[in-house]
Amino acid sequence: MTAIQQPSAHTTEAHPQSADPTAADSKEPALKIHPAADIFPMLSEDELLDLAESIKNEGLRKAIVLDSDGVLLDGRNRLAACEIAGVEPRFTTYAGDNPRAFILSSNVYRRHLSKGQQAMITAMACSVSGHSLRDLAKTHSLSRTRLSAANVVLTHSPELAEQVRVGAYPLDAAYDIASENKAKAAAFQEKRDRLSEQAPDLIQLVTEGHLTLDEAITTLEERQEDNRIRKQIADADELHLADGHTSPPLAQLAERGDITWHQANQRAEEFLARRQEAIDRAQHSLQLIAESWSAVQDLSARPGTQLTRDILGGLVPEVRLLAQRLITLD
Repeated sequence: MTAIQQPSAHTTEAHPQSADPTAADSKEPALKIHPAADIFPMLSEDELLDLAESIKNEGLRKAIVLDSDGVLLDGRNRLAACEIAGVEPRFTTYAGDNPRAFILSSNVYRRHLSKGQQAMITAMACSVSGHSLRDLAKTHSLSRTRLSAANVVLTHSPELAEQVRVGAYPLDAAYDIASENKAKAAAFQEKRDRLSEQAPDLIQLVTEGHLTLDEAITTLEERQEDNRIRKQIADADELHLADGHTSPPLAQLAERGDITWHQANQRAEEFLARRQEAIDRAQHSLQLIAESWSAVQDLSARPGTQLTRDILGGLVPEVRLLAQRLITLD
């Protein structure tokens, strides 16, 4: 990327004037600024006055760079300082093919920019240039962590991004706030997606303004809880019937109004809990029998011996009756 000195003279802050002497008293419109150049903040008033004093005493050392269409790429501060100092600016034309890269390389390392400002300005340039943060970080030797933080701020707290750009707010503090906004936005979108998938009628009411998003989520959760309760009651009724019970189904009692759905659900939960406890006890008992089955087989092999009689005689009647039945099984 190179800049070629323009031979023509320029007498105002505007684009180079024509040689028509009748135009001497007419002030041309200000130069158009390239969007990427416009991202960089101007010097403070004191800094601009210092630059103007330097230019007045020593002249403009670095020419102002325009593209072939007269759009300013680099030198806004120098142009403003020339006007303050009453010094005629010099212009050059950029001859490269990547003006955005030229603008960034010419400005991103200026002394008065903090690391946070550099990252934010680069992220902003990325948003208008289409370049990836990875590429810009590599090209300009910037911290990818800072660039990523700047991009989060730019996306989720654009008003803070502008303050970071001009140096009025630190990047780290802005990132903390933007991260919270990002999390809130993600939670908001998650709720909308959930409603869109599970309750299109409710998301429609939200869209029309009849419900807030949180109200719609509450309604959805109430629906889902009601469906869960009814399914649990139906499952309990099915097992109740399959187990051989003849009492009326709980759902039928609730539909008739004999009990509330809440009461039906309580009874269903109690039945399911008792049933599971009975299953657990029976399985445990059978496990104990299985673990001791060798002793039963030994007794069944010698039913009339004194040892068998002594063992059975020491048992309570219920256990002795069970043991005798097991011993005599074929």
